[in-house]
Amino acid sequence: MKRAWRSRAALLLVAAAPALAVADQGTDNGASPSTTADLEFLVDIGKFLFFRVGSGGFPTASGTIDTVALDVGMTIPPGAVMAVPGAGTTVNWGGTAPAFVAPSANVPVEVRSNAGQITIRANVVSTLTSGGNVIPMSQILLASSDPGLPAPTLPNTGMSATVNVAGTAFSNLVTQRLATWTFSYVPVPTQRAGTYTGQISFTASSP
Repeated sequence: MKRAWRSRAALLLVAAAPALAVADQGTDNGASPSTTADLEFLVDIGKFLFFRVGSGGFPTASGTIDTVALDVGMTIPPGAVMAVPGAGTTVNWGGTAPAFVAPSANVPVEVRSNAGQITIRANVVSTLTSGGNVIPMSQILLASSDPGLPAPTLPNTGMSATVNVAGTAFSNLVTQRLATWTFSYVPVPTQRAGTYTGQISFTASSP
């Protein structure tokens, strides 16, 4: 047992012995001496990716989860008299149904990276619910002010397909883009009134 232990210890000492490094050098003892010594350089630039959806800005986002508030309003049909707040008020109404107004909200989005092709996908963390009522998240539409920083199409649930962010420099290896994503909702008359809440997570990735 002792010989085996000593053998292992000797191997460890050999493996741990530092390798000898010899610098490049030259010698010349002529009448007009001239010699060279070379150095090799290694510059290691690490990959980074900055992604922001909402308030804040590079180099640090706010760290908070912003809220997109979409308030569905109604327009009174022409000729009708707007109701006065209160109980038992009289309204001149021809029976025509009011029209719903499709709301929208703008959110700033920023991507900065030197890691090559960047992709973005959406994940429905929780669908839009109000009590027992549900609105499919796919009814929330997204549009981007910059085609180079597109917004993914939201699914009903789960993960969306990925979209590619266009690079801006060095053959698309470096990306610096800032856009506005517009979230909008087209009301459906069959959906019940209520305050619906849900959450989406966006993920930016590099190869």
